[in-house]
Amino acid sequence: MKSSAVTPNPVLRVAPASPAEAVAHFAASLAFHADVSDVAAALAADDGDGGGARDPGFVVVDSRSTESWDQGHVPGAIHLPTALIPEQAGQLLDRAVPVVTYCWGPGCNGATRAALALAELGYQVKEMLGGFEYWVREGFEFETWEGRERRTADPLTAPADAADCGC
Repeated sequence: MKSSAVTPNPVLRVAPASPAEAVAHFAASLAFHADVSDVAAALAADDGDGGGARDPGFVVVDSRSTESWDQGHVPGAIHLPTALIPEQAGQLLDRAVPVVTYCWGPGCNGATRAALALAELGYQVKEMLGGFEYWVREGFEFETWEGRERRTADPLTAPADAADCGC
């Protein structure tokens, strides 16, 4: 005889959170994270007076090793490997300016460790989701020890025919 019990699908096996819980969770997530496109847009925003890019109101910190930094990094980023944060952050960063950390990519938690170390020192900090990998994959310019480079955007990570993804 066939059982009449229905196994819930894997998506709903654990019920979704209530709307109020979801609001709290997603609002908190946005307080802790920034995405590559938003960071790039803020860094490139023009001040409107012909003077070039305006101050984005934050500083970007690359928490990777020197070898990784030399392979490529976000233009204007500060190189501060996670292990050096306790001894060097005070000399390189202003506690009044929020920090956005990044590491290699979504498979690496180095930016999270760097963000934690900075928060423990009293800095306001966000982690850049996607890290350097998605910076390059979305076609943004990056710096190496040889100069600036840009690769063609990966159509799976960046809008093919639009300025942004519309999200």
